[in-house]
Amino acid sequence: MSMQAAQSQVSEELYTELLGVTTSDEADRYLVRLILAAREGRGCLPLHLGLGERGFEALIERSFSEMQRWFILHTKVPAAVVERSDTRSELLSLRLDEQQELTVLLESWRNPDVDPVLSVIIATGCLGGDHLWRDLGFENRDWLSEMMAFAYPQLKAKNSKDMKWKRFLYKQLCETGGNYVCRAPSCEECAVYSDCFGPEA
Repeated sequence: MSMQAAQSQVSEELYTELLGVTTSDEADRYLVRLILAAREGRGCLPLHLGLGERGFEALIERSFSEMQRWFILHTKVPAAVVERSDTRSELLSLRLDEQQELTVLLESWRNPDVDPVLSVIIATGCLGGDHLWRDLGFENRDWLSEMMAFAYPQLKAKNSKDMKWKRFLYKQLCETGGNYVCRAPSCEECAVYSDCFGPEA
């Protein structure tokens, strides 16, 4: 069995074990996907999802069973993924103010039944260079849209024109007086309109 096949099998077993107990909890379903994506090297999130080691351990302590925690912490992560995670953690340390601003924005819209760490994780994903759904390690944009509708329903409703999520969040920062200024007088007059509203291929 190749290394890739072995890793896929481990991931499938981990996903099945985690999902088996969390199917009734919508928020945990998304946390499972985010945790696994990072450990498989998908997206831009470091292994601790931007929460730091202690924050990550606290998250899985309160969200998952003892067996699930064992699976998460003891499933072997490829060395290349660990190295990339370390690099991303270093880069994150240079943009903590930006992460914090995005977290505060998301927290102001969060469904109170959802763990606040999700806001930190999404804010961390926003610091990547690709579409947000890819930077979070999701397989498609629908997963991100579903998560936003559940965890931030009023914010999802506010994004009525289905603007790309990363650009939409930074636009909200701009409107609340942040340092992320969009110079167009309106979206319809912007020269890069398609960058914000075009398909996320």
